Amino acid sequence: MNLNDPYSLSEDDRVITDTAAAFAEKRIAPYALEWDETHHFPTDVLREAAELGMGAIYCGEDAGGSGLRRLDAVRIFEQLAVADPTLAAFLSIHNMCAWMVDSFGTEEQRKTWVPRLASMEAIASYCLTEPGAGSDAAALRTRAVRDGDHWVLDGVKQFISGAGSSDVYVVMARTGADGPKGISAFVVEKDAPGLSFGAQEQKMGWNAQPTAQVIFEGVRVPADALLGGTEGTGFGIAMNGLNGGRINIAACSLGGAQAAYDKTLSYLADRQAFGGALLDEPTIRFTLADMATGLETSRNMLWRAASALDVNHPDKVTLCAMAKRYVTDTCYEVADQALQLHGGYGYLREYGLEKIVRDLRVHRILEGTNEIMRVVIGRSESSRARNSA
Repeated sequence: MNLNDPYSLSEDDRVITDTAAAFAEKRIAPYALEWDETHHFPTDVLREAAELGMGAIYCGEDAGGSGLRRLDAVRIFEQLAVADPTLAAFLSIHNMCAWMVDSFGTEEQRKTWVPRLASMEAIASYCLTEPGAGSDAAALRTRAVRDGDHWVLDGVKQFISGAGSSDVYVVMARTGADGPKGISAFVVEKDAPGLSFGAQEQKMGWNAQPTAQVIFEGVRVPADALLGGTEGTGFGIAMNGLNGGRINIAACSLGGAQAAYDKTLSYLADRQAFGGALLDEPTIRFTLADMATGLETSRNMLWRAASALDVNHPDKVTLCAMAKRYVTDTCYEVADQALQLHGGYGYLREYGLEKIVRDLRVHRILEGTNEIMRVVIGRSESSRARNSA
């Protein structure tokens, strides 16, 4: 694909996005408010999505994945998030884990895990963040020590989506010295002795997916649980995974914001005030113009970053950071403005706007805070300036 022209949708592209949109409309949208209110994690619906190829979207077909592009993935997640950003976001995390196993695992690990992840027979969670290591991920303290034919893990992971419900955990742990080179990745099954989970966090949003600590107390896993079979590669695996994770979560922001915007257009067309429809008020139209521009710009940035990953463009890390920073900030603002344009009705649960605002807020924090995205972008621009001097 030409990086400069990722925007034309072929017939196959439309089939992929239309399939995701139809599934979201039928199996997610009617239940999203109920799941949010009852804190229900609909694993059955996730597995239905997997039957349509959404469990391992950009994993290789040879290992059981769908073999699609990152560009396809962000389009899928956008459509799912129109119905519910929470469920779409969890599916994006699962896909990131599946890709890590597919891309960095041994052939035996790929054969063992990717088909199960693709079908979501095994639902996956990603364990990087710790109580004392969030943005500074290289400072993590969870440790893995070799003991004969096993590794023994001790430590705590924080804010883990799916904790307690997922079947498998991709875990970053320290096997060597301090710093990124001492980190390795492991695939840990839920029933591993010594693995436990903290109390469920009471969150502002994302209520339809569980979030808790994952606690390792002498957790013994076989030696072949070391992802890729090589020590010291975990930090690189984590950072490579997060490139895709960042644009995936941005796609979820875009879908949620698009839903909020569409609700607002319908509301303003019907709402009568000051002698006519609110949609005809010039100041309202100015606001809508800014919202629509933000959505379209977000989509363009997102597709460009996804295309950069697809072609392994040298600026892929920076483009993903730019897209994550811009899209999650802008789309949160669009959703908040949509709530504002609904007036008091926007504050009511039944209209669905306040849920979108609550769900999208965390996207500016996870997969690398937007402040860290600025660090990544600034470092790249500084390097570019020095190299051109």
